[in-house]
Amino acid sequence: MNVIYHKLREVLTAVGPIILIVTLLHFFVTPLETIILGRFYVGGLLIIIGLTLFLLGIDTGLSPIGRELGVFIAKSNKLPVLIIGGLLLGFFVSVAEPDLHILASQVALVTSGLLSRPMIVLVVSLGVALLVMLGLLRIVFNVKINRFLVAGYLTILVLGALSAPEFLAIAFDASGATTGALTVPFILAIAYGVSGLKKDSVAAEEDSFGLLGIASAGAIMAVLAMGVISGASEVAGELEVATTASGTVLGPFLASFWRIGWESLVALAPIVIIFYATNFIAMKLSRRMIRRITSGVVFTLIGLTLFMLGVHAGFMEVGSIVGYKLASFDTTLVLVISFFIGLVTVLAEPAVYVLTHQVEDVTSGYVSRISVVVALSLAIGLAILLSVLRIMIPGLQLWHFLLPGYIIALSLAFVAPPLFVGVAFDAGGVASGPMTATFILAFAQGVASAIPHANVMIDGFGIIAMVAMMPLIALQLLGLLFKIRSRKDDANE
Repeated sequence: MNVIYHKLREVLTAVGPIILIVTLLHFFVTPLETIILGRFYVGGLLIIIGLTLFLLGIDTGLSPIGRELGVFIAKSNKLPVLIIGGLLLGFFVSVAEPDLHILASQVALVTSGLLSRPMIVLVVSLGVALLVMLGLLRIVFNVKINRFLVAGYLTILVLGALSAPEFLAIAFDASGATTGALTVPFILAIAYGVSGLKKDSVAAEEDSFGLLGIASAGAIMAVLAMGVISGASEVAGELEVATTASGTVLGPFLASFWRIGWESLVALAPIVIIFYATNFIAMKLSRRMIRRITSGVVFTLIGLTLFMLGVHAGFMEVGSIVGYKLASFDTTLVLVISFFIGLVTVLAEPAVYVLTHQVEDVTSGYVSRISVVVALSLAIGLAILLSVLRIMIPGLQLWHFLLPGYIIALSLAFVAPPLFVGVAFDAGGVASGPMTATFILAFAQGVASAIPHANVMIDGFGIIAMVAMMPLIALQLLGLLFKIRSRKDDANE
């Protein structure tokens, strides 16, 4: 019971500020219909319950599965097993990621099906699979992560110059969406399992992080490559924002429950089947551990279903309406609100919990969870503010932020401690999870719909890209601060 209480308290602390901000906006700035506000509160309750159960399930189910599979792949000492295992796990965990399906559905909606949901999911998952496999090879063959990332982002730079602006926004959004509630703990656990077999403890610590950032780069490459191969020069799109609602408060939840439950089951099934099959054939884990993992998987399934139901049927609708009304009401106020929404929304991401605790565990408390969370919150707040500013100012494009941002991030990768380089590039994917893929993306599209000169297809997307980029800079700067502090401590001894 103490564990449940602890998890519940953390979730309430994370989700509460978002509910408070929307409530204050409702009473003082952007009044919402009673039905819409009611759906938001029901969604908030489901998110709180679902996220609590999800985090319990992650600790006892999904993370051990990833760790055991990672150790099994590494212990085989066979290159074909590492390659095939990396490809299969990378592909299935990406196909299973709910955030990616949410983004793909929104892209399909805005483009009227020109870029279909299955196409986006398949292309992104292939890119993730390839880079996860290469990332595992990097750990085994001791390739420096900064060199690996520079090579990857130079490839992205070339592909980005050849593709249409619409594909650039979707590609970088996909990089954040594909590393969400399911993918993050699983890939972190695989990296931890593979790197943990190294005899050098320092190298093992450093290589525990970075695989998520590498996987994110794969998503970007895949979408940009699709844009180049398709030869499309322009993809048009628009989004109608309905500020009124019909039906009942519970209608969308009841209508979506079985579909989202089935999607959550499908999301977990491939990974769980691979694990049980591998265990039956080779790993032979104890029955006690299998029972523990099975109960964790059940908690994860129930929690994920409730969490995604709350986000999809409650938060997304309110996000677009609030963004639309704020942009129509006051352009200065929308910038201030954007910063505060970004500041608190990242706290509700379940993957942030997983990453920050793993950082604290791996460094034996030297890098505190609080310092990482504060750096992330400030970075995401600034990312949302700049994204809305881009929508509001004609001629200001996504690459005007991404190009200098990634140049700074990659430059810092050569001076920041290697541990923080891996953590930073992992955090880029972690920060852009379910809440970002739904509430914040919907908020940005609402703002774009309200501004006459904005293009919803180009300006409405790209906000996840900014959310994924800013932590790269913020956490590497945090690493430099720790590096300076460590030198001072050594000098004083």
